[in-house]
Amino acid sequence: MISNNKILILFFHPLYEKSSANKVLVQNIPHSENITFHDVYQEYPHFDIDIIKEQKLLSRHDIVIWQHPFYWFNCPPLMKQWIDMVFEYGWAYGKNGENLNNKIIFQVITTGADQESYCETGFNQFLFPNLLYAFKQTAKVCNMRYLPPFVVHGTFKMNEKEFKKIGLLFKDLLFYLEKNNIDDLEIKEYDYLNDWFLSKK
Repeated sequence: MISNNKILILFFHPLYEKSSANKVLVQNIPHSENITFHDVYQEYPHFDIDIIKEQKLLSRHDIVIWQHPFYWFNCPPLMKQWIDMVFEYGWAYGKNGENLNNKIIFQVITTGADQESYCETGFNQFLFPNLLYAFKQTAKVCNMRYLPPFVVHGTFKMNEKEFKKIGLLFKDLLFYLEKNNIDDLEIKEYDYLNDWFLSKK
């Protein structure tokens, strides 16, 4: 056991009120002084990102989570702008850019498509983690520890019981990450953080 990890959830959703999956995930975030929930679209509705404020937030946390829907095999536009602006040369990477070194980062993603559609013979042709390579490489350049994503597939078909189940799994995961050391090598054997965590229960 370790002293508690500080977790920052950066939430990017332009239509949060219409997303049942993200509502249940957010509602299951534990109330803890070690977990910060930051709704970036609510904070910056006009995309006028306060770079210094965001960098200070990052500096105070050990684990960073990008939570977002999967839009056209990518992230919502504000998230891309946030990455472009906040991960500055000389702060996040490059000469003297060491402020994100060794911080853990991963994505919590909701998508309407079933997991089965993300394979060579499926509709989307690629394994889901392979479509996240740009984010993985971004983390690598910033010397961060990138973990596999926590993914909620098939959101359009989920019923109330399934939403509740995934919400509780997310809550338990956050509790675990807050209280425990993270073994990157063990986790990276899995394509999904969901599967790794289920293997530990």
